[in-house]
Formats: sequence, C-alpha cells, structure tokens
Amino acid sequence: MRRLGVRLLRHFYRPPLTGVRLLHQGGILTGSLPGHSSTIPGSSCHIHRSVSSTAVSQHIQDLSGPEQRLLDKLYDGLISGQRASLAESITLVETQHPRKKELAQVLLQKVLVFRREQERRNGGKPVAFRVGLSGPPGAGKSSFIEVVGKMLTGQGHKVAVLAVDPSSCTSGGSLLGDKTRMTELSRDMNAFIRPSPASGTLGGVTRTTNEAIVLCEGAGYDIVLVETVGVGQSEFAVADMVDMFVLLIPPAGGDELQGIKRGIIERADLVVVTKSDGDLVVPARRIQTEYTSALKLLRRQTRSWNPKVVRASAHTFEGIPEVWAKMEAYRAAMLSSGELQGRRRAQQKVWMWSLIQENVLWHFQNHPAVRGTLPRLEQKVTRGEISPGLAADLLLKAFSETS
Repeated sequence: MRRLGVRLLRHFYRPPLTGVRLLHQGGILTGSLPGHSSTIPGSSCHIHRSVSSTAVSQHIQDLSGPEQRLLDKLYDGLISGQRASLAESITLVETQHPRKKELAQVLLQKVLVFRREQERRNGGKPVAFRVGLSGPPGAGKSSFIEVVGKMLTGQGHKVAVLAVDPSSCTSGGSLLGDKTRMTELSRDMNAFIRPSPASGTLGGVTRTTNEAIVLCEGAGYDIVLVETVGVGQSEFAVADMVDMFVLLIPPAGGDELQGIKRGIIERADLVVVTKSDGDLVVPARRIQTEYTSALKLLRRQTRSWNPKVVRASAHTFEGIPEVWAKMEAYRAAMLSSGELQGRRRAQQKVWMWSLIQENVLWHFQNHPAVRGTLPRLEQKVTRGEISPGLAADLLLKAFSETS
C-alpha cells in the first residue's frame, strides 16, 4: 500500500495545480514549501527546509513583463499595508486558473521571506496572533467579532477578519455576507474583512484560508480572526491553522453538552458563553459552570494552558475585555513555553499533506483509466452488485497497471 501511495504521488502530483514547482537539482526535488522539511514516505525525494531561492528565481524567469509588474505592484502595496493590494492578492491565491496559481505562489514566497525576517527581528517569535472562532448558528459570532475588533483597533492593533461563509449551490458565492453585518468594523481603516465562500470545503474552511492568513500578516495585521460556520468534527480544519481556537456558544440552546459534541470541545482553548445579558444572565452562568466542570474531564492539549470558560455580551460590552485578557494570557503562556512556535511548525506540515491529498484525489479521478471505469463501477456499487471496497481496489488496480 505504501508503494502504491508513493506511485500515486509521483504520477499525480503536478505542481501547476497547487502553484508549487519542484525543480530537479542533482537528483533532489527542490520545492518552495516554507518552514519545514518533509520526506514522501518510501521515497528518496526530500523537500528542503529552507525556501529554495532557485525555485523562486526560476518562477521569476518564466514571468512575462506584465506579470512581473503585477507581482511587484501587489507585493509593494501589500507590505506597505494597502488594503486594496491585500484584497487583490487574496483574490489571486483563490483563483482556479493554473497560471495565476503559479503567480500566487511567487507572491506568497516573497511575503514569507518578508515575514520570516520580521520574526527574526522579533526574537524568532510570531509577530501576529491567529485566532479561530466557531460556534453554532445564532451564537452571535459576527456581533462578537465586531465588538472585539473595534476594541482592538482602538488599542492600536490592526485586525484582519477572514469570515468563511456557506456557499450558494447556484452561484458559488457567500450566503451570509458577514461583511454587511459588521458595518462599523468594515469602515475602520485599521480593520480588514474578507468574506469567502466555503465552496463545499470540509469544515467551511476554504482551501486558501491558510494562504490568506499569510498575506494578512504580511500586510501588517497583527491579529487575524478566522470565523467559520457550524460546529462539528470537521471544524478541526480551522484549529489546524490558528494559534488559539475559541468556541462561542449561546446561553439558551437546550441540552448544551449534547448539542455541541465532545470533539470540538476538546480542541477549544477558550469557551465563550455569548449574549450574557438581561434575562439570559442566569442561564449563561449555569452553562458556564457546566462547561467548566466538563473541561476538567478532558485531556489537556498543552502543558502551559488550561481551557477557560467565560461569559460575555456584545450588546452591553460586559466581559469583552476579560475575553481578550484571557486570549493574551494564552498567547503569553504558549510563547514562553515555545509551544506556539511548535504548533505552527506542525500546522505547516499538516496543511502541506492536506493539499497533497486533495490534489492526488483530483488527479486520480481524472486519470484516463479511472475516468473510463468509474461510472460503471459506481453503478454496480449503487445496485449492490459489488462492495465499495472491491470497487476501490479495482480502480486502484486500473490506475497502477496503466502507470
């Protein structure tokens, strides 16, 4: 099975589909994936830990004059903090056009070099704080983010909000339009809000959310908030790209400990009971007590931090400063122990493999031998003539034999 997996990667993985180009240098594949070293299991192909300047320069040599001018314009505007350049850069990384994907990777590499230099000057510590926020519909996520965002910009921070919406099955666009529900924050010159359609991605996290975070940090935003839809096991996707994961829950949701399943609670670094005002103060206190007791039974994710449960109200502003104080305490504890830096390194590896898996699956489905056999086998599976396991084995065999 391992040999088959390696064969899949070797045959299917074509850089233009992910925007990453691998160049042969002395028998070694040199890639442009930053921040870590990794080895494809069972092969001798190593991806260098450092960013390959050769790979980037090869990309740049292939650029036409207009493409080079476009990238220079975007990069210069981005690092100078221009919101228009940031928006255009995120649009570039979200594109499905193969050539534009390559341009996006060149831009990302330049931003990564710039950001790494900033971190070096900061003693090796991240200069930005990434926070993921999730919760059931009606938890007041947008109201909470707007109030917190306004408070932070008032303190001199630059705040970027990446709001991932459900997608329309018809147009593919965002349905909720979080930007229209954060009217005050969207007018703040120290804030940047980018709604993105989930486009059917598992967990409501777009494929390019991680790259958008990098661009926001390159543009000088020191706090990046990633809001996602829904609650469930698939929300682990956002937990694997942020420094801190915050779960927002409403105070009147019925059987709360069953309504939000254990999986997502285990990943929460902070639980916030929202709408804790008026008649909802009493149920909010009760839920705070229940969750505090429940979290004590779960295994700790880190040595430096015990998950906390707090109450807050976006309407009265009560508890909002306390919520931010808990977030700052978490960041300080994780930085001092070095766990935050370690988490980011692990996340880079997780994200790389998730992109590889996505592209391997896409190529497998579009392989000529598989594409010709797939409809017939699907029909047999749906009619119960063969098992799904046998159909999968036959498809993999058809691929391996033609490769």
